[in-house]
Order: sequence, then C-alpha cells, then structure tokens
Amino acid sequence: MKPASSPQNLNSLLSRLRMKQLQLLIALDEHKSLHKASNALAMTQSAASKSLAELEALLDAQLFERTKAGLIPNQFGHCVIRYARLMATDLGALCEEMAQIRSGRGGRLAIGAVMGAVPGMIVPAINELHRRNPELAIDIVEDTSVNMLGLLDDGHLDILVARASVSGNPGKYHYQPLSDEPLSVVVSSEHPRLRGRNVSLADLAGYRWVTYPSHMPMHAVLEREMDLAGLAMPANTISTASTFVTVAVLQQCTDVVSILPTGVAEMFTRRGMLRILPVKLKAMSQTIGIVTRKGGELSPAARVFVGLLRERFGGKG
Repeated sequence: MKPASSPQNLNSLLSRLRMKQLQLLIALDEHKSLHKASNALAMTQSAASKSLAELEALLDAQLFERTKAGLIPNQFGHCVIRYARLMATDLGALCEEMAQIRSGRGGRLAIGAVMGAVPGMIVPAINELHRRNPELAIDIVEDTSVNMLGLLDDGHLDILVARASVSGNPGKYHYQPLSDEPLSVVVSSEHPRLRGRNVSLADLAGYRWVTYPSHMPMHAVLEREMDLAGLAMPANTISTASTFVTVAVLQQCTDVVSILPTGVAEMFTRRGMLRILPVKLKAMSQTIGIVTRKGGELSPAARVFVGLLRERFGGKG
C-alpha cells in the first residue's frame, strides 16, 4: 500500500470516496449495528454491507471488529470516523455559510474557552459580536484545554480560547497568544480570619483546599507555588475541575481555600460571594490564546471574533 500522503492515493480517494460511505461510518459508530445504521440511512442492509466493504477495500484496512456488543471501530476505524465527522461538519458549515451569505445575516459560531477566559475575554467579545450580528447563534463550551482540543479536532468547535501546549502534538494547531492568566487565592466572604495585609501560603497550611485534577495546568501551578514556599501539597483536598463546585464548597465551608483565575475570582468577589486573600503567588501565570485547526478556514463570524480579541488584547507576539 502506498503512503496515504501520495498524490496517487489522494486522487484515488477523491475519485472513489462517496459521502454516503462517510455517513455510514458515522451511523455505525453511533448505532454499533449494520442493521440499525442502514435503517437510519434508509438503505438496505446488503447495500450498507457492500458500501462498507468497498470503503475498507479502498482504504486497504478493516475498520470494525465484530463483537458481542456489535460493530466496534478499531484504531483505523476511529481514525477514519474522526475525519468523516470533520468532513460532515465542514459540509454543514458550508451549507450554513452559503445561507448566511444569501441572507446577509445569521449563522452559527461554536466557541470553546477555559474558565479564566470567560469573564474578561469571551463575554465582552460575544456581546460586541452580537451587536454587529444580532441573529448570530453562538455556542459556548467551558472546559479544560485538553477536552476542548478533542472537540476542535472533531469539528464540534470552531475556535478555542485556551492552551495548545497541553496537546501531545501542539504543532497541528495555529496558536495566537493573547494574555497571561493570573491566579488568586480565594476563600468564602464569611471567612472568619486571615484579614491581615500579609498572608502567605504557610498561613493556610491548616486549611482544607479545593484543588484541580492532576492533569490540569492550574494543579501544576499550585504544586509549584507550594514547592517554592517549602510546603507539601495538602493531603485532604477536594479535587474538581468545576468552577460551580469550587464556589459552592467555598460558600458553605469557611475553613476551605482554593485558587481561581483572577478574573473569575473578582467576578464572585464583586457579588459578595468570595474574598481574595492578599497572597503573592510566585509561579509564572499560564498564557492563554486563540487556538484553531491548521489548514482550517474560519467562518466570517469566527474571523470577526478573532479580530475583536486581537483588538482588545493585542496578542503577545
């Protein structure tokens, strides 16, 4: 078999690959049954079986394993299905963008953002975007960079304001740095002590902590801070990636401490829900920026959104 990147192989794929085959792959991944997938696509089961066999012959690879649980994609299957979903998403975007061009308005934009980017970056930008295009539908996903990079790969998100560096292959993304993400140490607004001007991490040694899961960058930041202060990581932690859980725990437990992106912490502080402690953190804050797929074409709405972010923050180079 020739390498997949060879022009002859690409030309063969372009000339013989059919969208119905890609639809079948997506349906098989969802239904795990040739019978159910063929029904979903209004095909006979024999036609679906023939279509799958032709695709496997074209790619020179078996894509599914037959198990008691049904048809399960193998590593080749997962790879091809991921690209099938990307192509289907891009074609959906094509139809939507053409309709947008015809009408001169509307469209849809799917944005992913890490927690710290939401108050000061995402919200002002989408407010201005809606002012310019009131009929634009905007989907916002707030999650970890790792999880959202997967959604970007699969075409479920158009653009991220996050970190590309957490990827195993950051070179496959286009990354435009925007701003550092400073962090603050926070407690409940009803916290009874620690009201002095100078508070150190050592002063918090006896308190419980809400921390981030070990795979998240902010967990590594807290580890570095503790190490620089000559302290061990607290053992009796509550670990969560959820801002809602963190704030809820802090609100109800006055012996709990956590760290939040400063923009998020200030938002809750202004509403009297949290208090920021005057702890000076030494570790470098994390940089966040605009992440897009290399080679992907941004929609008009996405380009305007990027322009608004760049205009407001100017980027970091």
